[in-house]
Amino acid sequence: MQHAGLTQQEAERLLERHGPNELEEQHKTALRSRIFAQLRDPLILVLLVAVTLTIATGDYADAVVICVVILFNTTVGVAQEVRADNAVAALSAMTAPTTRVTRDGTEQQIPSSTVVPGDVLLLGEGDIIPADATLTYSAALLVDESALTGESVPVDKDTHTTDPQAGQLQAGTVVLRGRAVATVTATGALSALGRIAASLHPRQHLTPLQKRLAGLGRVLALVTVGLCLLVLVLGLLRGQSLETMAVTAISLVVAAVPESLPAVVTLGLALGARRMAARNAVVRRLSAVETLGSVTVLATDKTGTLTEGRMVLERVWTPQGTVTVGGSGYEPVGTFQALDQKDAGACESVAAARELLVAATLCNDASLIAPTADNAQWSALGDPTEAALLAAAAKSGCAHDDLARTLPRVGEVPFDSLRKRMLTVHSTPSGAVRAFLKGAPETVLDSTLLVDSPALLERARQEAAELSAQGYRVLAVASGAFDTAPEPLENAEAGLRLLGLAAISDPPKPAAVTTVEACRRAGITPVLITGDHPATARAIAIQVGILTKEETDEPRRVATGAELVAGTVADLTEVKVFARTTPQQKLEIIQAWQDRGEVTAMTGDGVNDGPALRQSDIGVAMGQRGTEVARQAADLVLTDDELPSVISAVEEGRRVYANIRRFLLYALAGGAAEILVMLAGPLFGLALPLRAGQILWINLLTHGLTGVAMGAEPVSPGAMRQPPRPPQQHILGDGLWQRVLRLALLVTAASLAASLWVRHTGGPWQTVLFLALLAAQLGVSLGLRERLFTRRNLYLPGAVAIAAGLGAAALYVPFLANLLETSRPAGAHLALAAAAGLVGFAAARAEALWGRSRSKGRRASVR
Repeated sequence: MQHAGLTQQEAERLLERHGPNELEEQHKTALRSRIFAQLRDPLILVLLVAVTLTIATGDYADAVVICVVILFNTTVGVAQEVRADNAVAALSAMTAPTTRVTRDGTEQQIPSSTVVPGDVLLLGEGDIIPADATLTYSAALLVDESALTGESVPVDKDTHTTDPQAGQLQAGTVVLRGRAVATVTATGALSALGRIAASLHPRQHLTPLQKRLAGLGRVLALVTVGLCLLVLVLGLLRGQSLETMAVTAISLVVAAVPESLPAVVTLGLALGARRMAARNAVVRRLSAVETLGSVTVLATDKTGTLTEGRMVLERVWTPQGTVTVGGSGYEPVGTFQALDQKDAGACESVAAARELLVAATLCNDASLIAPTADNAQWSALGDPTEAALLAAAAKSGCAHDDLARTLPRVGEVPFDSLRKRMLTVHSTPSGAVRAFLKGAPETVLDSTLLVDSPALLERARQEAAELSAQGYRVLAVASGAFDTAPEPLENAEAGLRLLGLAAISDPPKPAAVTTVEACRRAGITPVLITGDHPATARAIAIQVGILTKEETDEPRRVATGAELVAGTVADLTEVKVFARTTPQQKLEIIQAWQDRGEVTAMTGDGVNDGPALRQSDIGVAMGQRGTEVARQAADLVLTDDELPSVISAVEEGRRVYANIRRFLLYALAGGAAEILVMLAGPLFGLALPLRAGQILWINLLTHGLTGVAMGAEPVSPGAMRQPPRPPQQHILGDGLWQRVLRLALLVTAASLAASLWVRHTGGPWQTVLFLALLAAQLGVSLGLRERLFTRRNLYLPGAVAIAAGLGAAALYVPFLANLLETSRPAGAHLALAAAAGLVGFAAARAEALWGRSRSKGRRASVR
């Protein structure tokens, strides 16, 4: 066909009007705005106040440490906000760099960025379609739209059909077979690819950890300042000087605020990210590590995530019986045996199935590609369904090359979307010809084409319906013999004999079932969202366990995109399986779960998954088969494309959050104990229990290395057998603040008891109180360990030893002793301080064991 196309002048004018065929860059936020947004975090504001107060007390070392923590957290946060721009850039890179068009009546190769509406595209096998277009001519055109729609089966495109979508091409899709001429209708931001890019906006919602820390910051600010003002007022009423009590109150504020919390969080997240990378999960956004531990809903796509992403022939039905085909992917190695091997006709079934595969191999335009240095797996060129037939034929012992030499093709009628079947004619060594036909059962199982009995054809139709209901893609295959090739060639379709049916599927990965089971055990609701056929989606959901046996009879457990458009699904969160969904509908499903207060993780590998990956609390992309768009939009990239890596990442997230809560229990109990000592001490005759310098020194030793080392504690053995924490739960919830209070009271009592005893004997009571408080808090840090004797975190006992050494230095190094106003106590007095440390250890150990017993009583129920 001749297509003159646009003139060069028309193309230039349209390019000026519509702009280049590129995706629009989103408005970039100024650097100062990003920094300001980071500094508005409530906990960071508390730390900024703490910096001011530490400078006011002359504690410059502590001020520098806090400033470094603020600088580090702000820098990391700003750096992570640019990922949305990278996702858009990746979308731009997906379009073909050059495109064949007709301009001025001649074929030209032009940059795809200069394609304009009205351009005539010339498309062939392997071409990436650069813009949305309408077909004007096609020949056996097959297009892979999986990156946009999630549909695993390629789509036939044809101009001679009543289906309007069959004549439309979309930017970013790939031509697998055939050739076409099409007229461009939309470019750049107005194309299908551009509309998806527009929805990839940066997240506006806070992560669960950010929400919890924000609430904690507000609580700490109010409670700490209030209590310290109380200490100030009570001191003044007792006759202490304003200067002394002001410095003491400021020191208490600094001590009560766990300024090393951001460092603990950052260290925990960084260590978690490193461990995840070792388990094939690369973290792109640091806060995603903890968010994974909060996940309550895992929304997964089907193709390539739950399934292998490769079409496989699993069953061959013939009038003689059914044969099963084993193996994985396109590798031509596997089993080929009758379904019932004890049946007397098993050999006949295998022979009939092999005859069908001979026909399917010859009536085939695909080819298999052996592993190479760049690709260790067998792959396919052409229609994946035809490739599955080739692989199955090889498993049965049929060599395609030998068959093609013995029965060379002499004619063909290509597959098209109207006929839904393909015919090839082959010469035989005797001079006669053989005709082979394969296609959709509804067009092949026709009495006008086949000479088989009506009873056999009806039996085949019922079998095809049953296989389709199980999620298979079913092809019917027939053959016939002729003395000479009929004219026209279509006449060879009449008078054929049915060979049988081929049932093809994209099978689930072996690990998918155990992964879904692990989700349920951990209290995570699995949801399947795919662009594939409803029957296929339902079948896979049943096979991997997303739909249980009790749920398979509930029609509302599976919904289609059309039903969502029609508004017949009242509550999206009641549905477990979604099929034929658009990118926008995936986004709406994720938002529905989030509106219910759930924390969502979404897996995907296609362009169509980008918006939902961005909207979800955790976006998880496939690293090997995933598009660059999906990888850039995600927070977590699975380098092995295996869903079990997500479960491993969830475990790490729960570990990080547990360590943050462990640190808060330790730090807040210590800070509260110091405040309680300052409040209760005067009631027992201790006018000024601790000096400002002593408070800050305790704070430095306990909240510094020791506190940070707690972020490296190993995961609890039962972490993945418990339900996720409620998204609305405060970080001090689930009894943590009560545990803080109990520990604080015990540490206070032990410290004051030691001090009062020494005061009674005329010893240096203030020094003993200082040592007892320090020892008790260090004892608490060891008592709260997940496992008391473990080599998995040697940082903590090492940090405790260093802190104890620096505590001793406060007594025996003259400079520090003068600065902190301490004296050298007797051995008996040191024993009392050590006893306070043992009390802290015993109390913390009891709290840890009690908390573990509570966890055992909250095993996740299967959702």
